[in-house]
Amino acid sequence: MISVIENARERSQYSNMLTDLALKSGLDAVGVSSAEPFTDVRIELERRRSAGLHAEMQFTFRNPERSTTPTRILEGAKSLIVGALRTNSPNLPEAGPGKMKIGAYARCDYYSILRSALNVVAEQLLEDGWKSRVVADDNSLVDRAAAVRAGIGWYGKNGNVLIPGRGSWFVLGSVVTNAPLSVDTPISKGCGSCTSCIDECPTGAIVAPGVVDARRCLAWLLQAPGEIPIEFRKAVGVRIYGCDDCQEVCPVGKTERRNDSASSSHEVAIIEILEASDEELLDTFGAWYIANREPRYLRRNALVAIGNSKTPIQDRILSVLCEYLENPDPLLRAHAVWAASNIGRSDLLEKVFGDSDQTVRKELERLPEFQK
Repeated sequence: MISVIENARERSQYSNMLTDLALKSGLDAVGVSSAEPFTDVRIELERRRSAGLHAEMQFTFRNPERSTTPTRILEGAKSLIVGALRTNSPNLPEAGPGKMKIGAYARCDYYSILRSALNVVAEQLLEDGWKSRVVADDNSLVDRAAAVRAGIGWYGKNGNVLIPGRGSWFVLGSVVTNAPLSVDTPISKGCGSCTSCIDECPTGAIVAPGVVDARRCLAWLLQAPGEIPIEFRKAVGVRIYGCDDCQEVCPVGKTERRNDSASSSHEVAIIEILEASDEELLDTFGAWYIANREPRYLRRNALVAIGNSKTPIQDRILSVLCEYLENPDPLLRAHAVWAASNIGRSDLLEKVFGDSDQTVRKELERLPEFQK
């Protein structure tokens, strides 16, 4: 039992022991910070929310005061043990014919692995007589701010935390505890004059260094409810979930990247999304954030991918597209209209020219063939 820490030396020794335990449990980087409120982050979250940059995203924007105050997670919290788990690196081939790309952090359930490692640390703290709670992919804590304060990395211009020499291919989480630990020093390093992520964002979503407008960010648009805005559908390409462009062009850690495609999937078949039942989709992709737990949004993304396909459309996919033009869900009918038009198959649209739904009519009215 180490329920009492009497001096700085004991505090440092205990912190080092927990850090070593976290690394042995599978984490790739670990740091310790105080549990003081992230006041500056709260102010910035509120500013961005007022400016509409959150695009109705909830997560840490839902209640900035709560997500920036660790004592709201654990009463009497004094320290955060922050961990980073490496995800797949890029350098993967383009999605094959009839396939859709998955963002690096979503290619397997990394957060489950992360939580398991953090739980080892949390259990050690409990065994030693301290309180602890694990938070990861959770709207109760701004994990990037915790990682920066804990000295794991710095804020990149794309808004991600960059770990020295390793980049941003990590998921983050923390153990909140009432143990008074020795804290690490934040990193002073930054991105310098590099603006690769800003320059290469396909929708111009990085509106200032470190500031992302979620209304333009493909990673959010693929998760958000409702229609995918017409002006961003081409930029979606054949993505089903996530967007890595701002990370892939970042030079930090580029030399250590390796191709991990053998260890987890980086693509999924379009037909698999469009033919599966709701239950099957949730069983397969339930670890992803799916708005309101409605698989219709995965199907919406798949229809956009058909419209953006650069290879000949398989007969089976074309047949399914025809079925979606008569789908009872007007959101899916509308995106099927867009897909059919974009692959040059306006001949398929006659069956929906009489559609009375406003969403579908709006989609049709954009088409020259409808206006004739």
